[in-house]
Amino acid sequence: MILNVENLTKQYLQGGTIVKALDDISFNISTGESLSIVGPSGSGKTTLLTLLAGLDKPSEGKIILNKEDLTKLSEKEIIQFRSQNIGIVFQQFHLMPHLTALENVSLPLEIAGKYSLSEIEERAKHYLDLVGLSHRHDHFPNQLSGGECQRVAIARATIMNPKILLADEPSGNLDTKTGIKVMDLLFKMSEDNQSNLILVTHDIRLANRCQRQIHLTGGRLQ
Repeated sequence: MILNVENLTKQYLQGGTIVKALDDISFNISTGESLSIVGPSGSGKTTLLTLLAGLDKPSEGKIILNKEDLTKLSEKEIIQFRSQNIGIVFQQFHLMPHLTALENVSLPLEIAGKYSLSEIEERAKHYLDLVGLSHRHDHFPNQLSGGECQRVAIARATIMNPKILLADEPSGNLDTKTGIKVMDLLFKMSEDNQSNLILVTHDIRLANRCQRQIHLTGGRLQ
């Protein structure tokens, strides 16, 4: 078991009213398994992915990833753990605009703090080559197309061979043809790296490419 989510709840206070974005969610993922999270807008899909990434803390419950309970880690410990175990691909790419494609992909290696500069450059170039961007090393995000930006984001997310790869509507900002190519690449990189893939999507065709689905409605599993 690579991931075990136990009784996960996330609530907010809005105008004096408690709103539960997630309500007592429990599920697990076996090693090597892919999972899609589907549901209508506002159902809690992105909130769940944010918690799984350690980018926010739940109100209640546990997230045990690779035998580590993320809810008990300090902010510093979570950053270190995430850099070694979790890759994230966002709908909006979230590339650093002042860094080149090569520098963006290098970031996880630099954060890990255990690679030489030559090792970082060599590995980052290799991963850009894997996503078909060997000719774009020195280009900045504003010089790249949307599909190219997402390819850079996939290279960055997979360069540390993460145990789990989280993707939030990764083709949502792309045209259909480009989106299909990007998703083919994402599934391939996940498989090649033997990373568990958790995919948030509204596209049932993409959801069906995963081995298993969970459905969220109103913050609860259906």
